Amino acid sequence: MQASHLNLDLIEKELTSFGLSCEAIDLFRKQAICHLIKLHRIPESVVLLLENTALTRKAQLLLSLPKQYENGCIDAIIAGSEAELSAICSVLKNNEGDPALVGQIISRILERFHKKIPTDLSLGNRILPLGKRTLLMGILNITPDSFSDGGRFDQIDNALAQAYKMAEEGADIIDIGGESTRPGHEQVPVEEELKRVIPVITALKKDRSFKLPLSIDTYKAVVAEAALEAGVEMLNDVWGLKGDSSLGRVAARFQVPICLMHNRRSTTYEDLIPDILSELEESIELAHLAGIKDDRIIIDPGIGFGKDLQQNLEVMLHLRDFCNLGYPLLLGTSRKSMIGKTLDLPVEKRLEGTAATVAYGISAGADIIRVHDVLQMRNVAVMTDAMIRR
Repeated sequence: MQASHLNLDLIEKELTSFGLSCEAIDLFRKQAICHLIKLHRIPESVVLLLENTALTRKAQLLLSLPKQYENGCIDAIIAGSEAELSAICSVLKNNEGDPALVGQIISRILERFHKKIPTDLSLGNRILPLGKRTLLMGILNITPDSFSDGGRFDQIDNALAQAYKMAEEGADIIDIGGESTRPGHEQVPVEEELKRVIPVITALKKDRSFKLPLSIDTYKAVVAEAALEAGVEMLNDVWGLKGDSSLGRVAARFQVPICLMHNRRSTTYEDLIPDILSELEESIELAHLAGIKDDRIIIDPGIGFGKDLQQNLEVMLHLRDFCNLGYPLLLGTSRKSMIGKTLDLPVEKRLEGTAATVAYGISAGADIIRVHDVLQMRNVAVMTDAMIRR
């Protein structure tokens, strides 16, 4: 006799093969699956109540050892069935202050477990599948100072030629940017950014043979609005709606998908992954307040933005945590300094390093890969998909 451990991704498939209905599978999951939730920086005032509640509800609670409270807070792991954890949430939320807040946090995590990530990405009149294969977003920087290809495509003829080339090589989306976001970049006036991107967008949209949807890489509402009026179908905001408070309303009015990237001006974190997740949730909340629907939100953990080398590598290791937020995940590692510093290589020699991050990112759940080298990364994506998307 043999046995094997079921990967969570395979549970539904295996139960279906045993003849269980959707209702029976749902009941089985609720009764059988034990959730392990890590709680970060729980106030000391909540710990005793949490310990007693977990004990009476037959859940397990582990406190960080030794029991050292930092600034009056401690980390904990709570484990139990969905029913047990839901009961604990009810008790906590019947209190006020910090206990109620902890109960709300646990409830939100349990809700994510059942949240369905969209299976399609609607871009104008194009529908791109999510989850069936990895989507490739080709990078078109119409700037003189981008870290990788600055000055190569800042003339309209060169930019158009690159867009057609990436389309032929297998890109699904072209992401057009008119301001470099490399470390130390200078902000470009709105008028200059519009002068760079709008002629390219207009020319591509006038060509009926060019079928790919376009994304505008900007955090400025004025630029985004002009690009959307010119025919762009997606927004890519490197500041996650924290750079321009009007951008969310523009996205909601045009009803287009928007990618919310994590970014900050400091690399000092209390707890790296929880802090990034929390800051991304702030961006998601800003999107909701602006009227952006859940099925139009994409998230990006922001490799290379507000993070040093070790922090970038740590984010890569925890990509699954970002998938667990319940939104499609976009990953942009192409030619970035994380690769250059790890391999001690200049920008033009980072192809293999990029390929490694792309393959790993796909295996960790990334839905969209943003790349410079479309042909080579398409081959990496197709091969990786063949192994993991079965």
